[in-house]
Amino acid sequence: MVHTVQAECCGKTITIETGKIAKQASGAVMIKSGDTMVLVTAVAMKSAKEGQGFFPLTVNYQEKAYAGGRIPGSFFKREGRPSDNETLTSRLIDRPIRPLFPEGFLNDTQVMATVVSADKDHDPGILAMIGASAALMVSDVPFAGPIAGVKVGRVDGQFIANPTAEQEEKSDMEIVIAASKDAILMVEGSASEVSENDLLEAIFFGKEAVQGILAAQEELVAKVQPVKRDIPAPVANEALRARVDALAKEEMKAAVRIKAKGERHDAIDAITEKTVAALAEEFEGSEKEVKAFIEDLEYNLVREHIIKDGSRIDGRDTKTIRNISTEVGFLPRAHGSALFTRGETQSIVAATLGTSVDEQRIDSLYGDSRKKFLLHYNFPPYSVGETSFRLAPGRREIGHGMLAERALQQVLPKHDDFPYTIRIVSDITESNGSSSMATVCGGSMSMMDAGIPIKAPVAGIAMGLIKEGDEYAILSDILGDEDHLGDMDFKVAGTAEGVTALQMDIKIGGVTREIMAAALAQAKAGRVHILGEMAKTLATPRGDLSSFAPRITTIWVKVDKIRDVIGSGGKNIRSVTEATGVAIDIEDTGKINIASNNKEACDLAIKMIRNLTAEAEEGKLYMGTVKKIMEFGAFVEIFPGTDGLVHVSELDTERVKNVSDILKEGDKVLVKCIGIDKQGKIKLSRKEALGQTFTE
Repeated sequence: MVHTVQAECCGKTITIETGKIAKQASGAVMIKSGDTMVLVTAVAMKSAKEGQGFFPLTVNYQEKAYAGGRIPGSFFKREGRPSDNETLTSRLIDRPIRPLFPEGFLNDTQVMATVVSADKDHDPGILAMIGASAALMVSDVPFAGPIAGVKVGRVDGQFIANPTAEQEEKSDMEIVIAASKDAILMVEGSASEVSENDLLEAIFFGKEAVQGILAAQEELVAKVQPVKRDIPAPVANEALRARVDALAKEEMKAAVRIKAKGERHDAIDAITEKTVAALAEEFEGSEKEVKAFIEDLEYNLVREHIIKDGSRIDGRDTKTIRNISTEVGFLPRAHGSALFTRGETQSIVAATLGTSVDEQRIDSLYGDSRKKFLLHYNFPPYSVGETSFRLAPGRREIGHGMLAERALQQVLPKHDDFPYTIRIVSDITESNGSSSMATVCGGSMSMMDAGIPIKAPVAGIAMGLIKEGDEYAILSDILGDEDHLGDMDFKVAGTAEGVTALQMDIKIGGVTREIMAAALAQAKAGRVHILGEMAKTLATPRGDLSSFAPRITTIWVKVDKIRDVIGSGGKNIRSVTEATGVAIDIEDTGKINIASNNKEACDLAIKMIRNLTAEAEEGKLYMGTVKKIMEFGAFVEIFPGTDGLVHVSELDTERVKNVSDILKEGDKVLVKCIGIDKQGKIKLSRKEALGQTFTE
């Protein structure tokens, strides 16, 4: 049976339908708003694999080219590997739903969101997030939903839920929020140096905006009445837990206070092995449970230390930032580079300047576009002392890189003022706590080292939260272990003036507005401290570009002269590039960017282009070349492709019988423009130029 519900979100109608398509999936919905439609399915296997020790959830968001009325641009003319946008959207869906599956549910589960129709004003990614929740809600899969997503923008001081493409262009923020009826679960987005208070307002505006969508999902569940699978809650062996605590607790208290990450992990591993061996006979086959209880013990002890005495794993208090050291110019041939180290997290970041040839082409649902700013984040396994056969960027690398890219993009100079393609590469060489925020800091410094005139330096900080009952502690600059053991992980990047990007994952309910406000305020204090440390090495962009970077000079020509610059079959522009070696980019507006490391070559290219587009002016002198001799005069080329006639009467002060007595083809001759008729024909005179001096 087909069931349909509708919800209103700030004037836009969202329709959710189930029972018509993909009926063999555990749950499936078609969600629609405007002309955007997304099919979302959820499937969970009937049982878990034997020995399965983790929850294998996969979320795949995919865009079909036909949804936008397009044929894929690839060689194979079919959809290929996921684009960065598809990967990022998959992560946005995964993060808020993953914590809502019950403990003990370990069945292979896959959520697939397929965009089958798309307009420009209704974001399919937001619909996919809502659809994922709805598909799980109407399925037999246990899921503590519903949840809903919304994108919040702000135009002229007014918040807008799910803004149109036109509104997004004018918005000073783009924040994606996932929320349940009572809690905010996930926040991610960018902003144009907005205040922490404004961000807080946007987050809670988004939470209120999705309430109608949540109610619609509950209405749909009431219509479908799905029977959920019975997943027995895991029963812990409390006798075994007591023995583990008795054997390991005192040693674990000391181990979790070891400051060095490697030494701490080695100590905990040794305690685990010792405890497993000690209980092997008394509790046969208990190794897996013992390890789980050891993890619980570590979890409880670390949190207890922080809540009771404010002491963290590495001995810091809750607000102290780890030691920071920075270097710039670290790579001599890179256009700009920085080495950023914070505690046991380190990144080498390089900035490279290119031309329009280096722009990235994006083939999307809505047509081709080009990216002029790229940030690539790499997390090699050696950075955490591990090995791996997978060296290509995965979802994590793409997600972390995009967060850093959004943070830095807000301070870039306008492309008209700085017409370069910019690529930032961050190679993480050591990691123990927020390498993405190290990328932001190092990326900012590498751009300043390259001489890129950014608006202001940007820094980032990763924050954590430990909450037990009514007591809580906010942690600045968290370690990797604190991220794993905490209740909220949020990263905030920005300038001294305001926030440019944030990412927040909340693992528990009950995080109040007051806690979030305090966390954002503490994050700002930490960010300002980091900016101060960065400024000790380099506070502002260098006054000039690297000597290895291309110099781009911009000139303008009239739009109707563009064809003259290009020439038939591109012969004119080709002759300029072959003669000078420069790179030339011509825009439809008449803007021409000329890139070269050689100033003389650039100047020559400008001169040649000016000649191609120059127009004769009456009364002006020109040094021309005789192209053709006629009985009545000579045709003289004063610019490439532009000729004028020197009538026989204008050749000399004396009467000239034969033109060839004065001029021959190929001669250089100084002439003066004495008129231009209505048809654009140019009249030249050698006679009036006699005795005058020509200067270019």
